[in-house]
Amino acid sequence: MKLSMLKSTGKYSLLLFTLVVSAMLLAGCGSEEKKDAAEKAAPAAPEKIVLKLAMDADPVSLDPHVQLSGGMLQYSHMVFDSLTRYDKDMNFVPRLATKWERIDDLTIRFHLRQGVKFHSGNEFTAEDVAFTLARLKTSEDYKGLFEPFEPAKVIDKYTVDLITKKPYGLVLNMSTYIFPMDKQFYSGTTDKGVAKDLIIKTDYSFANENESGTGPFVVTSREQGVKTVFTRFADYWDKSGNVEEIVFSPIKNDATRVAALLSGDVDFIMPVPPQDLERIKSTEGLELVTMSGSRIILIQLNGERNPALKDPKVRLAMAYAYNNDGVVDKIMKGFATAAGQMSPKGYVGYVPELKPRFDLDKAKALMAESGYPNGFECTMIAPNNRYVNDEKISEAFVSMMSKIGITVSLKTMPKAQYWDQFDAQVADVQLIGWHSDTEDSGNFYEFLSMCRNSETGYGQYNSGSYCNTKVDELTLAAQVETDPAKRAELCQSAEKIQYDEAGFLPIHWQNLSWASKNNMNTEDIVNVMNFPYFGDLIIK
Repeated sequence: MKLSMLKSTGKYSLLLFTLVVSAMLLAGCGSEEKKDAAEKAAPAAPEKIVLKLAMDADPVSLDPHVQLSGGMLQYSHMVFDSLTRYDKDMNFVPRLATKWERIDDLTIRFHLRQGVKFHSGNEFTAEDVAFTLARLKTSEDYKGLFEPFEPAKVIDKYTVDLITKKPYGLVLNMSTYIFPMDKQFYSGTTDKGVAKDLIIKTDYSFANENESGTGPFVVTSREQGVKTVFTRFADYWDKSGNVEEIVFSPIKNDATRVAALLSGDVDFIMPVPPQDLERIKSTEGLELVTMSGSRIILIQLNGERNPALKDPKVRLAMAYAYNNDGVVDKIMKGFATAAGQMSPKGYVGYVPELKPRFDLDKAKALMAESGYPNGFECTMIAPNNRYVNDEKISEAFVSMMSKIGITVSLKTMPKAQYWDQFDAQVADVQLIGWHSDTEDSGNFYEFLSMCRNSETGYGQYNSGSYCNTKVDELTLAAQVETDPAKRAELCQSAEKIQYDEAGFLPIHWQNLSWASKNNMNTEDIVNVMNFPYFGDLIIK
């Protein structure tokens, strides 16, 4: 039958239409089935390896030189990279410097890693090291630390000399805190006419809001105090870790931070509050890592603001009234070591005889002999989210001082607000914690004990304005002494002077703690500096 005949017959036309549509549907079904089969056979795209990180505080800026603090140094290790760094045994290991050699008493030559890129795409060279050291020497917080250094000398593109004014035994220690910045990126001026390399603490600056480091992670989004996203730098030279993104959330409250880990909302927290150590340790799927620490928590007394605190017997009375062991036992739950001095055991300045001296009867007797036998009033500020149990420690101090007639008006505040108030010395009594940047006693004295000097930067964090020229003399002598035994003697003498006149009130050395899911190499990346090397983290 011809097709023309079918067209003239309605029923045949309908039949033909039905056959054609059915064939099309069958063909379509076949292709869909094939498509489904192909999709099932194709491997799924690998999931991005993301670390959800929670710490107790947020970096205050993207500028690594704006503040010398633990939070900013942790940020520096994530976004920048140092010339050298410590391994877990406190040995110096290469980073942006591959090797080094002493040229003379004043000079160490660093040979730099070649082929390293900044986040901007610019190449890392010796010029960037020289630029960074010069900038550090203008930083309000760092200039005291780098005061012993002359300007760096560029030998060639990948060789640079660090030169000191006098013989200095801590050049390698200091190289761990030189995080080279991108000279080309930070040079010139912004569209506001502001120099891009300007260091400003509390206002707009280019470096506060923009970064170009050589480190493992690039800051890809940031809402200060809420969330920062770090994305793995594709051209990073070290391929040790496998984390592709870090979503960092500052969680100030201890209980909330622990709850986030237990619920799975985050993967890694630091620090772990003492009251939750056992809970986390016994929770399946989690790993707890702890380590004895070297961060001293202390209280500074400002006799310039409040004459009562200048009275030697008042200061000693306060030292005897503070129950270090009681605070470690009840508030810190044993997760700290009561301190009688700045230097922890193992540091050159440590003096075994300088113990905590709690004796309430002696404290009362000293007050009775002082110029303030009926007591006095004073003000105090402290952070409430920077150190473990910092607010509770401060409240305990207030209670203990009341027993010898001293009425302390305490105000606590978040870390983000605290440091400006601390720098301004707004209170008679201020609390601070300090981890030696050089892993050496001299660093404590240079920043916390020496007479305040805005030109040199010495005494930058001596908010009590304590000043003893003999301590300064001993500290400066220790800087240039290369004989270990002689240097230890100098540091121990400085420690004992401060103990005898209660230059400050030592509280305890804070232990370190981290907790994470147990599918990562947490123990391998943590250290006594409390700067986990997240670039080396491997999540299985």
